[in-house]
Amino acid sequence: MNEVQKTRPWAIENLSIGEKSSRLSSLIFLILCVIPVFSTILFGAVDSATWIVIIVFCLAIVLLWLGEAWKAGGILFSTSWLQIPLLGLILIGLIQILPFGQLSLNAYSTRFFFIRLIVYFVFFAACLAFINSESRLKKIVWMVIVFGALLAFFGILQRLANPDGIYGIRETPQAIPFGPFVNQHHFAAFMQMTAGVTLGMLFGKDVGREKRVLLAAALVLMAVATVLTSSRGGLLGFLAVAAFASLLHLLSRRSSDTKTAKLPTASVQKFAIAAAAIAIVIVTLGVVLFLGGNDSLLRGIGVANPNADFSSGRLHFWPIALRIFLENPIIGAGFDAFGVAFTRHDTWTGFLRVEQAHNEYLQILAESGVAGFACLAGFIYLLFRKGLAMIAGSADFRLNAATGALAGCLGIIVHSFFDFPLRTPSNGFFFLLLAAVATVPLGSVRKAASVKRRRRSAGTQAPLPAATTSP
Repeated sequence: MNEVQKTRPWAIENLSIGEKSSRLSSLIFLILCVIPVFSTILFGAVDSATWIVIIVFCLAIVLLWLGEAWKAGGILFSTSWLQIPLLGLILIGLIQILPFGQLSLNAYSTRFFFIRLIVYFVFFAACLAFINSESRLKKIVWMVIVFGALLAFFGILQRLANPDGIYGIRETPQAIPFGPFVNQHHFAAFMQMTAGVTLGMLFGKDVGREKRVLLAAALVLMAVATVLTSSRGGLLGFLAVAAFASLLHLLSRRSSDTKTAKLPTASVQKFAIAAAAIAIVIVTLGVVLFLGGNDSLLRGIGVANPNADFSSGRLHFWPIALRIFLENPIIGAGFDAFGVAFTRHDTWTGFLRVEQAHNEYLQILAESGVAGFACLAGFIYLLFRKGLAMIAGSADFRLNAATGALAGCLGIIVHSFFDFPLRTPSNGFFFLLLAAVATVPLGSVRKAASVKRRRRSAGTQAPLPAATTSP
């Protein structure tokens, strides 16, 4: 037993298990891959029955994690600060449902949301701990790209076939479905995340020509599917993904050229990127028009139905969300209690009950007050701070993966200003998965951080022991 294990027997370095993976660790990683895919296929996991299976998966992760800790002689975990905002939201939810002085206007819904937050936390913590090698990172990245392309293709086929319901079995009388999603806008949000990862790999220097062609084809499928959803927020988020990924690529390429002291061919590279972007846009528009998506394209760019409410009711929902926040400024009206709180201020006929504010940030303010909004803002800040630092200090596949994942996260963050895509559980799982891909340190990054921390604590230049707390 080394010195670190003597003083902190519960701490095991992620890198050691990542390089010599145990069966329990591999099973946990497999479940982490299955949960997002499973939840997406089953209508985005909006049904309570689906959550029974997801909770079973979550319990399996916890039990396997404890078994891995018993076997390894210490528990494997990440000390990433990104977990703190999620713990903060869990604490807020717990306070809202306490039996004495119950603060939620809809305690029943808040309890379910509280359980969902716990599942999200376990899933995210496990992602940070067990996506701990480049081989696992590659599996995650290619899973996201392949699954996103297949789902985009399925969504386009379903749109053309125009069946009576999702998979031909589930009708959605109060919503417009797309692919396996009940809400077409949330399918567009899913495409933003997968397109971000695809772009990150497409820009990679170490990607072969054949893979590059397949990645471009996958990106076109995702773009076409996004346009066909007629989602204006989805299209805006997709453009944000493309712009951000392109910017990060240009900055990282310029930094690489400076470090290697090579004469930059920036003009040629910019021309190639611009030409590729224009080609993808032209092909996407051509496919959309060929498939008869004229109306979807016009609505997506905001020029269809000039006599209709361009805000789709948002100019009514948003002020009411602010009023609910002002009534409950500290800890909010309760998670998932917006529908109940809305009725107090609704000036419409009341024929339709509005469950969401169609702006995630205003809804967080209304449902959890300043405390919840601070957790959300803190998560976004830490995500981009750690993600950009990872991009600046990485190269090759790790750089491409972090760039694409961070761009995908930005897309759904932008989309959330106009909708509630993260309220669909499968999107929440994929968002947290991409957050882990964008920030989790691997290989030399972990070792370097461990060396610095060990030397500061021990005040010596002694050789690095085998086990330490993950950064």
